[in-house]
Amino acid sequence: MSVYGFGQMIEKLKASPKTIVLTEGSDPRILEAASRLLASNFLKPILLGNPEEIAKASEKAGFNIHGAQIIDPENYEDFDEMVAQFVELRKNKGMTPEKARGILKSANYFGTMLVKMGKADCLLGGATYSTADTVRPALQIIKTKPGSSIVSSCFILVRPAVSGGNEVIAMSDCAINIDPSEDDLVEICGQTIECAKVFGIDPKVAFLSYSTKGSGKGDSVTKMQNATKKAKEKYPNEQIDGELQFDAAVAPRVAKQKAPGSDVAGNANTFIFPDINAGNIGYKIAQRLGNFEAYGPILLGLNAPINDLSRGCNALEVYSMAIITAALA
Repeated sequence: MSVYGFGQMIEKLKASPKTIVLTEGSDPRILEAASRLLASNFLKPILLGNPEEIAKASEKAGFNIHGAQIIDPENYEDFDEMVAQFVELRKNKGMTPEKARGILKSANYFGTMLVKMGKADCLLGGATYSTADTVRPALQIIKTKPGSSIVSSCFILVRPAVSGGNEVIAMSDCAINIDPSEDDLVEICGQTIECAKVFGIDPKVAFLSYSTKGSGKGDSVTKMQNATKKAKEKYPNEQIDGELQFDAAVAPRVAKQKAPGSDVAGNANTFIFPDINAGNIGYKIAQRLGNFEAYGPILLGLNAPINDLSRGCNALEVYSMAIITAALA
């Protein structure tokens, strides 16, 4: 299955091909995705790692990566230049050339610096390491884009629709912000609306809670009520409502009872969770029990596209996330 919008993304990349760093160059899933990308000709992968190990792994797995650029952090011709730039970026944190050399031998930092130096357009990593290990170098090196004070994440979920085509929804923040404040949630809402539109979603945003329109009480309820009000004020041209329980957000019959008159309740397709517990659990329930394919986490708010893979990803997800990441460049 393909996400609505993938065709448009690929056409965009054909018109303006990009280069993507794949940090785990010898992983079989990465090699399979790289082989497919190389055959497609619209996105050039850079594989990080030891060339001999990568060649051996690709031969063993039976994937053709002929034509891929392979860069070894242990033997990179512009390493001194990279070290100097990294020291300059982190000088306020007491960074020294010696310390920088050690840090930049790690593929996640090395790959992020390739993007910073203009050697690549974007980066995809995390098939074998945590989201934090992808986000940390991105925040230190790439930093947030103008107008953004935080980095958040969005999952795009897709499954066949009963009426034909695909049902596509967005969920945030499921991977980055543990307990976002009201103002954080407003920014997450704006970033998610932008991301949803890339995938052809006409965002109908629900701020989720265990309460609908004051039916429950508690600090989390108050937070979602206030965040909804602020988001409506900040994005007056968008369809936003809350606080809503999930059934009121997606089921028209329930919405009529719990949130009559709402232009979002019963039809929501873009969901803002109160915290990372709810978000992470929610998208995984949709993925595993609702038969949605999950694409993400897509990192939002950075100066350049840096995206994270789930450690449970397969080669198709790597391929899809590579296209998504590059299309956002």
